Amino acid sequence: MDKAKPIKTPMTSSVPLDKDSSGKSVDQKKYRGMIGSLLYLTARPDIMFSVCLCTRFQADPKESHLTAFKRIFRYLLGTRGLGIWYPRHNTSFQIIGFSDSNFAGYKVDKKSTSGTGQFIRQSLVSWSNRKQNSVALSTTEAEYIALGIYVAQVLWLKQQVLDLGLPVGTISVFCDNTSAICISKNPIQHSRTKQIDIRHHFIRDHVTKGDIELHHVTTENQLADIFTKPLAFDTFSSLRTRLGVIDINA
Repeated sequence: MDKAKPIKTPMTSSVPLDKDSSGKSVDQKKYRGMIGSLLYLTARPDIMFSVCLCTRFQADPKESHLTAFKRIFRYLLGTRGLGIWYPRHNTSFQIIGFSDSNFAGYKVDKKSTSGTGQFIRQSLVSWSNRKQNSVALSTTEAEYIALGIYVAQVLWLKQQVLDLGLPVGTISVFCDNTSAICISKNPIQHSRTKQIDIRHHFIRDHVTKGDIELHHVTTENQLADIFTKPLAFDTFSSLRTRLGVIDINA
């Protein structure tokens, strides 16, 4: 595909991927080989979601899945110079992060997708994309579960930094769902939140102790959105740049 036509985004936002049961099957070995060739490139956060979504269909890949994978190669062909830029900072040491979810975004089993990104100062150091284990019954539940996943990750990151002898204050976490933030700050478990797994409610303890400080952020400024679903080019390009993914040859 070295002579393929480059494309601006790694995945289309108009046609969601599903099992495509009626589609024509393709060579499973070839499909898995393509997965292997791209997995190490998920060190580039701009293709994290697309690669992870395509890997879910490796048991029975269809032509539509192969086309989606080839689109990622076409995107990479036109963005060879992109990389994460880590500038020198004179600001104080601080960990901040973004947590988001796409409610029922996976069309096969209606499970939501969690996406998180952690920054040290203004530099992206860790990011993740994960399909949730259970089916969320509401957007609030999906966001709260994603928040729980993020808090566990960021507390681990905080401990690693403390082991290096660096001071870490309160960690700022940005979420675009006010209901999830309210649940995290409320020590009382109401009937509407009883269906949420109790293991996610540990967030409240860390908010109360001051380890975590939750902030609301608008959807337009939710940087973790790029890890949860395919986006149109304007939004995708903006978030990609704000994550620090730029043309390092420019």
